[in-house]
Amino acid sequence: MSKKKILMLVGDFAEDYETMVPFQILTMVGHEVHAVCPGKKKGQTVKTAIHDFEGDQTYTEKPGHNFMLNADFDSVNEADYDALVIPGGRAPEYLRLTDRVLEIVKHFAQNNKPIAAICHGPQILAAAGVLKGKQCSSYPAVKTEVELAGGTWIANNETFSNAHTDGNLVSAPAWPAHPEWMKQFLQVLGSKIEA
Repeated sequence: MSKKKILMLVGDFAEDYETMVPFQILTMVGHEVHAVCPGKKKGQTVKTAIHDFEGDQTYTEKPGHNFMLNADFDSVNEADYDALVIPGGRAPEYLRLTDRVLEIVKHFAQNNKPIAAICHGPQILAAAGVLKGKQCSSYPAVKTEVELAGGTWIANNETFSNAHTDGNLVSAPAWPAHPEWMKQFLQVLGSKIEA
């Protein structure tokens, strides 16, 4: 396996599991993952949130961990990275308002580099205008944005454990999909795990 350099866009109130688990999995298999947030530097933290499905009309939210950034957003040169990860939660709602975030996302899409987005992460893809003609899964509340951006929304199964790959884009509805989402993303990256 060739080691890949992966950029992860996070922000305050990113979903805890959707931030921690891919960061840990991708690092564990040998990739170099840089977690960055607009307006924050290496060593600073973002607050995460734990979202759960407890029978309400939408997810519930509880405080998560503080997640430490290991790179500076202002130093990002997207050409240096092989792939992009966009966790969900509430962070994408405001990250998509940062022009530099949208420039970074457009670079990955235009250069057909692997992109993994989960839950509300596709809000950033929609804002960047990179979903036209793409199939994309997301949290159900993001379906309208995917479709308005010209994408085809892929329905979720009852357990939110499915993921979908369309070319360079690997998407999923929520953290229960981590096994399938990361499995498909590792395949797109060309990573191999042997028992």
